[in-house]
Amino acid sequence: MIRTIPLAKLVPSPRNVRRSTDTQADLQLKADIEARGLLQNLVVTIITKPRGSFAVEAGGRRLRALQSLAAEGKLGKTPEVCCLVLQSGSGAQEASLAENFQRLSMNPADECVAFQQLIEQGAEVEGIARRFGLTVRFVEGRLRLASLAPVVFEALGAGEISLDVAKAYAATPDQERQAYVFEQMSHGYGAAHPDSIRRMMTQATASAGDRRARLVGEEAYVAAGGRIERDLFAEESAARWLDIAILERLACEKMEAIAAQTAAEAGLAFVRPTLDHWIGGAQTAGLRRVPAQPAPLTDEESAAVDALEAEIEDIALGFEDEEMNEAAREAAEAQIRGLSDRIDAIVNKPPAVPEEMKARCGAFLVLDEQGRPRLDTGLYVETDDDDGMVDQDAEPGDGPDAVAKSGRAAGLSQRLVDELAMQRRDILAVHVAADPAMALDLAIFLMIDRDIRHSCEKSGSSLSAMPPSNPVFDFKTPEAAATIAHAEANEALDRSWTEGATRAARFDAFRLLSEEARAAWLGHAVARTLEASLNLAGQRTCQFHDHLGRLLGIDVARWWRPTGANFFDRVPKSLTLAALTAVGGPTFAGRYASAKKAELAQACERIFSGDFIGEIEVKEAALAWVPEAMRFAPPPAAPNEADAPADQGPEAEAASEGDGAGLVEARVEEAA
Repeated sequence: MIRTIPLAKLVPSPRNVRRSTDTQADLQLKADIEARGLLQNLVVTIITKPRGSFAVEAGGRRLRALQSLAAEGKLGKTPEVCCLVLQSGSGAQEASLAENFQRLSMNPADECVAFQQLIEQGAEVEGIARRFGLTVRFVEGRLRLASLAPVVFEALGAGEISLDVAKAYAATPDQERQAYVFEQMSHGYGAAHPDSIRRMMTQATASAGDRRARLVGEEAYVAAGGRIERDLFAEESAARWLDIAILERLACEKMEAIAAQTAAEAGLAFVRPTLDHWIGGAQTAGLRRVPAQPAPLTDEESAAVDALEAEIEDIALGFEDEEMNEAAREAAEAQIRGLSDRIDAIVNKPPAVPEEMKARCGAFLVLDEQGRPRLDTGLYVETDDDDGMVDQDAEPGDGPDAVAKSGRAAGLSQRLVDELAMQRRDILAVHVAADPAMALDLAIFLMIDRDIRHSCEKSGSSLSAMPPSNPVFDFKTPEAAATIAHAEANEALDRSWTEGATRAARFDAFRLLSEEARAAWLGHAVARTLEASLNLAGQRTCQFHDHLGRLLGIDVARWWRPTGANFFDRVPKSLTLAALTAVGGPTFAGRYASAKKAELAQACERIFSGDFIGEIEVKEAALAWVPEAMRFAPPPAAPNEADAPADQGPEAEAASEGDGAGLVEARVEEAA
């Protein structure tokens, strides 16, 4: 039954399924209601408290907009609202859900035409923006799209190109150029990539040294009708290639061909080419990176890298010769680039993944600054491939044919599929958030499962605990106390759950582990994400790590001792003597002042391990000494520290932060 109800008697319903909102969209709705009134009635049910009131089951955003307008005095003294009154019960919640599900957003092309018609009827941009609660920039953008070349605008309306692609064509108002670029790009891979289109629309020319020009080559460019403008008084690299659209199309076609060949040779499911030398976020949309690490270097490869680096150092010494002429310098630089490329070829190994999984993974083919195609080492899997990405935990009979009966086959548009997926995600998220124990188990599992077992099966979550990139490649400390303790703790983890064939089976098995076993996996997952840091000004400093070290009461000297290999051989002699002075005084350090650096390093290794004959105080100081950079720094001094009460001094603070430190150290040692 439709009836008008005073606004004051309408209250939000707790059964309304919409839990989140968008502030900007709410402001747009408010402006629209102010300009045109309420175009769609609310759906309400009768409630007893407060007496005579109605709960708004569908239309909560409209209710808030009306209440805000009423508070501002823009709806009169006693505004009334047209409502559809339903009987209380489950039907009310279904009505709320149905209203949010069954909606279809306007095509951007339709929006453009609508705004253009309003302008032709005499409306102003500012007025349209104000009446619809939009920004002036948004309206101007849609009007710019309305003036696209007809062939481009028709493609937008038909859904053949995305809104981002249409915006790229609108980078310049030249319709003739838009049509020309659209025709050129319709033949190549880059037709749907906004970056390629925007370059073609905005770049007037390209230099002969451009990476695209180096890839295509002058002969192929000219044969395709490309023009070149040469400066007779400049080098050949200063020549300008005038037809960017032709250059871009040829480059895209060549990269696409190389990508197809590379995919076949490497056994990958796909290789996507890009004319950039990096991979942007837009290019990885719909993909999930496979958390796989490159295979370690063999002894032969490590030796080859060391030899090449030594050769580079020898060549670099020649640059110190002030008499080196320009030709010799250029030749040396070219030689160093060649050696660096050889090192990259050895070091940049592809991730190691099982062969059966490799056939379902893909990668990107990038174009470096020299115009050379290069296969990026990262591997990805498609997250929305319904035909090839069948869940490994599918029920019997849910094969590729069954999976294909979704989306387009079911008559659902891609937009509707995405919207339904987001709403089902929200329902799942509400229930996970309401079960903290389940959420904690899920968080731990998601952080560890991807590295325990390589799988293309989707997890449905962005949560991960990837180890950071180390600042030094292939640096290992197998004999260090921390490395040994970490390895033994890792070995002690209960891995019985990892035998499950599917992610669901592994998760169920993981939840059956004891609380202590699951907690151990949590510590493992979090610990492996920590980045390298030092108590030293610069990019390696991390005050939060210092704070964590203080909270845990970590004594670095118990875990790390300076040796010739890890410290003394690699620092100036003055720093080594300063360390001796710090533990034994100037006289003690003076005994070694005349020693050669190698002999000094050997002596210090014995001294700072406590393996020497000397005073007890000196030996204790030597065993406790570590470089200041290795210590976890104390908290910064407060501005009024000098006025602090005596019982709040550094000792009290250290005692406070060190609570439980002994227990932590005991647990670490027990794990070791």
